[in-house]
Amino acid sequence: MLTLAILLVVSAFFSISETSMMALNRYRLKAMARLGNRGAQRTLALLEHTDRLLGVILLGNNLVNAAAATLTGVLALEWFGDEQYVLALGTLAVTFAILVFSEITPKVIGAAHAERIALPLSRVLGPLLTVLYPVVSFINLFVAALLWLLRIRPQGHEEQHLSPEELRSLVLEHSRYMPKKHQTILGNLFDLEHIEVSDLMVPRARIEAIDLDCPISELREQLMTSYHTRLIAYRGELGNVAGLLHIRHVLGATRDGDLTHEALEALLIPPYFVPGSTAVLAQLQYFQEHRERLALVVDEYGELQGLIALEDILEEFIGEFTTGSPLHGSPLHWDAQQSVLADGTTSLRDLNRKLGLALPLDGPKTLNGLILEQLQDIPEAGLSLRIGGVVMEIVQNEDRAIRTVRLFRPAATAEESAAARD
Repeated sequence: MLTLAILLVVSAFFSISETSMMALNRYRLKAMARLGNRGAQRTLALLEHTDRLLGVILLGNNLVNAAAATLTGVLALEWFGDEQYVLALGTLAVTFAILVFSEITPKVIGAAHAERIALPLSRVLGPLLTVLYPVVSFINLFVAALLWLLRIRPQGHEEQHLSPEELRSLVLEHSRYMPKKHQTILGNLFDLEHIEVSDLMVPRARIEAIDLDCPISELREQLMTSYHTRLIAYRGELGNVAGLLHIRHVLGATRDGDLTHEALEALLIPPYFVPGSTAVLAQLQYFQEHRERLALVVDEYGELQGLIALEDILEEFIGEFTTGSPLHGSPLHWDAQQSVLADGTTSLRDLNRKLGLALPLDGPKTLNGLILEQLQDIPEAGLSLRIGGVVMEIVQNEDRAIRTVRLFRPAATAEESAAARD
């Protein structure tokens, strides 16, 4: 019986080795090996030749299980006679013992604590592989021949390349290993691949600009109170852009009272235009290479749609880090009545990100555009509708556009927020 128990323990050793080795997180293992962990280095070396490692484990496991079955048969015949039912009962008994003590239980433990078990076991499996390598190589010759007959080509051991979606899943599934902020930034970085400049731009209606045709006194007042460091300068109509004006360059002339139209025009910087369909990552690279911070967004007909700044792109994956302009209204957050007043020019991406909504992003970019597309008409104040599971009420219209909209928080979003607080 002692010999049988030893065989079951050895079989359990091979079972737990197989499962723990195969269940290891390869990326974490490589990171540990790079940091100098000797156990991780040994284990990684074994896993570089998976066929040899599995050959040794399965060879030992099957030899031990066969020996245990044979020994059980011998003991059954010796203790209970040579009746047929004795062998049958002995077979059932050893099968039950192997499944419970040598297969299922060790494998469950190995899968649950793969790293804690596999690294110490590599000390034993390494020498065992060296000793049994000739036998394993001989067996693998037959395996290779069988695979050739079946026209099956085993995959190599090259690095597996993960798609962006697989990388995203890897980040989300292992979020407990990193701060929530870092996880959010990484997730947003994957999203940038599918975002265009038109998704992040400041809409034309929200652009602060100066009209060079206005009296110099009005221009001086606007420049002195401007929130931004750069302003678009135009003549008569916003689409007629004359250039960009850096506020810092005109502070001296404004302070001394020598500001004139000619002086302003001399300080204008040629504007940089970019199509709205430009990928955000490409635009970010351009900003970096040319040390630019601002671009004007145009449509396919060359009409001004809005502007995109370096800060708009950075805030898309880092989050807001600048103070909101007073011209853009109050911050977006749910009030005590679970509603929020939003400007019609507010970006749908901002609403989704800041309020946890799921408004569609494959069409219009602003709240005003989304409602007009849905209704195919300019609605009257007081009209209510539902889009993307969000109830909206038109509060104010102005100049054939929706000025203010009240959004009501969906029940599911409110419940998720309450659960997060709990």
